[in-house]
Amino acid sequence: MLKRALIATLLAAGGLAACTPTVRVKVDPINIYAKLDADVRVRLDKEVQTLIQQNPNLF
Repeated sequence: MLKRALIATLLAAGGLAACTPTVRVKVDPINIYAKLDADVRVRLDKEVQTLIQQNPNLF
């Protein structure tokens, strides 16, 4: 009787050890537009400054 209980306990422990949890982390790509936005603003600012210098009576 004791032998069966010991075998059952060992089988249960082995079964629990075989079911270890797996953790998976999935990270979606992040799009960053800050540099592009700053570059476009600088270009537009330069173009506006050039236009104002060429046409001072514009405003």
